[in-house]
Amino acid sequence: MATARPVFFVSDGTGITAETIGHSLLTQFSGIKFVTDRLPFVDTLDKAVDAAERIRNAGEQAGVRPIVVSSCVDPAFTAALAGSGALMLDIFAPFIEPLERELGQTRQPRVGHAHGIVDFETYHRRINAMNYALAHDDGARTDYSDADLILVGVSRAGKTPTCVYLALHYGVRAANYPLTPEDLESERLPAVLRQHRHKLFGLTIDPIRLHQIRQERRPDSRYAQLDTCKREVAQAEAMMRREGIEMLSTTHASIEEIASRILEALDINREMF
Repeated sequence: MATARPVFFVSDGTGITAETIGHSLLTQFSGIKFVTDRLPFVDTLDKAVDAAERIRNAGEQAGVRPIVVSSCVDPAFTAALAGSGALMLDIFAPFIEPLERELGQTRQPRVGHAHGIVDFETYHRRINAMNYALAHDDGARTDYSDADLILVGVSRAGKTPTCVYLALHYGVRAANYPLTPEDLESERLPAVLRQHRHKLFGLTIDPIRLHQIRQERRPDSRYAQLDTCKREVAQAEAMMRREGIEMLSTTHASIEEIASRILEALDINREMF
C-alpha cells in the first residue's frame, strides 16, 4: 500500500488561502494519496520553528518528503519552515516579482492581512447577510423585498448551505423557499414568490441522493421514501421549467460551483471576501 504524502497548509493568518489553493493543486494528481493538515496563525518565528519540527516529524514517520503550501509573507518564517526539509510551495512567489516590476513598488508584507477585518463596511455586510439568510431560511419569513436572491427547490436539495455560503463569502442576502407538497400539487409558483420571479433560482437533486439524505434525517418516513423523492423532484423540475426559472442540480456540484453559477445566472457581481 502506498504511503500517503503529508501536506501542510501553513499560514500566518487563517490558512484559508493556502488550503484553498493547495487543495486545487492536489486534485490535479490522481492516484496519489495525500494526508493534509492546516497550520494557521504561524505568525512568530518561534511558531514557525515549531511548525517546521512538526512537519519534519510527519515526513520521517511517513517515510516520504512532506509538502508545504505556504502563504506566510515574512521571509524569516519561510526560511524556518524550509528547515523541515519539505518541498516548499510559496503561493505568492510566482506573482510578487512581476507585480513589483509592473507597479514600480516593492511589496509591504502584512502578516495575517488577507482575512483580517480590514474593512468594517464589508465585514458588517457579511454579518448582516448571514443574519438575513438565517431569518429567511426554509420559508420562515417570506418578505423578500430586501433579498438579493431566493433559492427554491424541494426540501433537502441544498438550499440552506448555499445561502449560508453566499452570505459568508459574498455578503449576498440569500433567502430560500422549500416547495411543499401542496405547492407541487398546485403546479403553480407559490403566490409569495411570483412578484420576485427575477430573484429566483432553482436547485434540484437526483432523487436517489435525495432519498439518502432524507433517510438520514427522518429514517423510514414517507418524507424519505424513494417514490416520494422521485415524485417531488419531477414535479419541482416541471414547475420551474414551466415558470422559466433557471435551475441547477446539486447532486455532484460543490457548494463553490453552485454559488458561482447562481451569481452568474442572476448577474450578481460581488467580490469574494
